[in-house]
Amino acid sequence: MKKSMIKAEWLQLLKTRKMIVPMIAILFIPVLYAGMFLWAFWDPYDHMDDLPVAILNLDEGAENEGEQLKLGEELSETLIEDQTFKFIEVSAEEAEKGLKNQDYYVVIEIPENFSEHATTLLDDNPEKLTILYKPNEGFNFLSAQIGETAMDRIRAEVNGKVASTYAEELFDSIAKMGDGFGEAADGVIELHDGSTKIVEGADDLKGYLETLAGSTVTLADGTQELARGAETAATGARDLTAGLNELSAGSTQLLTGANSASQGANDLKAGLMQYTNAVGQLSESYSQIGQKEKEFNQAVGTLNGKAKALNGATGQLATGAAQLNEGIEGLAAQLTPLLAALPPEQQAALTGALGQLKAGSAELSGGLQQLSGGTTALSEGTAGLSGASTQLAGAHNQALAGLKELNGSSGALREGATALASGNGELAVGIQTLSEGVTAAKEGSTQLASGLTSLTEGTDTLRSGTGTLASKSRELADGSTTLADGTVELDEGLQTLQEKLGEANEEANEVKPTDKTYDMAASPVEVKDEGINLVPNYGTGFAPYFLSLGLFVGALLLSIVFPLVQPAVKPTGAFAWFSSKVTVLAITGLLQALIAVAVIKFGLGMETINTPLFILTAIITSYTFIAIVQMLVSIMGDTGRFVAILILILQLTTSAGTFPLELIPAPLQIFNVLLPMTYSVSAFKAAISTGDIAFLWMNNGILLGFMAVCLAITFGYFALLFTRRHSKEPIEA
Repeated sequence: MKKSMIKAEWLQLLKTRKMIVPMIAILFIPVLYAGMFLWAFWDPYDHMDDLPVAILNLDEGAENEGEQLKLGEELSETLIEDQTFKFIEVSAEEAEKGLKNQDYYVVIEIPENFSEHATTLLDDNPEKLTILYKPNEGFNFLSAQIGETAMDRIRAEVNGKVASTYAEELFDSIAKMGDGFGEAADGVIELHDGSTKIVEGADDLKGYLETLAGSTVTLADGTQELARGAETAATGARDLTAGLNELSAGSTQLLTGANSASQGANDLKAGLMQYTNAVGQLSESYSQIGQKEKEFNQAVGTLNGKAKALNGATGQLATGAAQLNEGIEGLAAQLTPLLAALPPEQQAALTGALGQLKAGSAELSGGLQQLSGGTTALSEGTAGLSGASTQLAGAHNQALAGLKELNGSSGALREGATALASGNGELAVGIQTLSEGVTAAKEGSTQLASGLTSLTEGTDTLRSGTGTLASKSRELADGSTTLADGTVELDEGLQTLQEKLGEANEEANEVKPTDKTYDMAASPVEVKDEGINLVPNYGTGFAPYFLSLGLFVGALLLSIVFPLVQPAVKPTGAFAWFSSKVTVLAITGLLQALIAVAVIKFGLGMETINTPLFILTAIITSYTFIAIVQMLVSIMGDTGRFVAILILILQLTTSAGTFPLELIPAPLQIFNVLLPMTYSVSAFKAAISTGDIAFLWMNNGILLGFMAVCLAITFGYFALLFTRRHSKEPIEA
């Protein structure tokens, strides 16, 4: 009868004290690893109030809107009352000494300008509130990290307090701004009334400027006609001057002849002997003189009439020029306020045109005044010339009558010669007067020609100025149209502004802030934690990792205490030999898993989504790790155990049991899918936290695959070993 190798294996285990005691101890290795680690780090944040943190408050306070602000003191009191940590308020010396002596993990220093900076929010260069955070990272690095999290909470609290304070001031400003909107709306109503008057005035101005533009066109046409008339007058004055030059030359000759006649009459008295011959010549001469006197008298009469007419015309022209000058001055005065409303370019153009117009009218008035003076002198000279010519005609008539009588009687000739001498004297005086009048008339006509030349030049300037004035007046009229349109738009815009200011006033008055409003403005965002698959504490989160670690270490220690290859009795077959070892390992692995699960689940009170699957996963994980270690140690001995330790190290870093896989170096991420602890951690997470059954069975299936492959390889090794060592030995009965 064959001996049962399984029974023999168990009897040897139970009867060997050196083996049974270590085996019993090994049963608790997984729970020592997993349970002690999880117990130690089950919920460290639940004991943060025992972590000593020093508060150094150096804040000197500040004044804000007439109120004393002591944010540093308020923050210190809030932290000490909150007791997130074991906050202790200390002096600067105590803080420095305590940090060096490791009495405090962190020192939170509130600087002296803490409250002062809180009042600079509305300044041009606001200063941020600064809290100095001094961790002793060498004392404990994690405490420094936890302290940083606490600092985020402190910063959020201070931000909320400061923002709430300024939110209150902001809403007060909004209320004041609403009142300002109301006052502005009332002011806009008054502006609207004024703009309505501006619109009416702009329409009137537009009409006036249209009239002005039409009048300036008429003025330009009149100055054009004035220029042509002045040119014609200047031409006539030049012709008059030329005629008077000829008349002056004739009067000079006439004066010479009169003087000669007077001398001849005197000589006639002395020489009657020459009388007969001289009488004939004198009679013939006086006949010719009579004819010339008639022509001369007609010319003088015509000249006198023309001079009077010219004097009257120039008087009217001078009067018109003076009135034109006064009208232009009045026009310039009326346009002065209108020019102020025009753009600078149009102001300059119109001002220049008005200046030219005034200068031209002034020159025209002056020239016409000179012309009037010259025509007056000409009229007086022609009047004197007319009187002298009349006297000359009378004297010649008398002389002619005397000559006739002289021809009839010598006595009468003597008397006539005497009368002739007397008449010739008077004639010489008249001719002298005539010569002087002609000279004065020539001077007047010269002045008239000069004045009319100046008048022509002035009218040219006046014509240019009135043309510019007409053009600019049209531009001014067009600009007034734009001005009128703009005033209408201004009126509409003011009406819209009044409506919008009224709406703004109503909306601002609807704001009724409360303490809740200030809190909302200070902290408008509230974060709600609605995460799925809630993990309540560190222990629950790390349980998959530490439980997998404990079970693998248990499998390793089991390979040291229990002989994985050496049979208790002589092997009867490869399968019996393999089964005897696997049976003991299976029971041990089962007990390890159950003890670990019981302590973690019921001793530490860990909550699980699916407890049966959690227990089953622990058993599958234990069996898989034992199968891997059995394979390695059975085939390679101590070398296999070393390989198992290397696998454990790689699993600790690549299984994503602590930090996410993406945070470890890329070369290590390759081992994640190759090692079994990756799948045990994932399966435990599904059973404990997520409840994803499909994901759990996928990972457990992979673990079972690892286990099946390792068991098959181990069985093959036992079969090979049995064939080599014991296949030819006789089997014990």
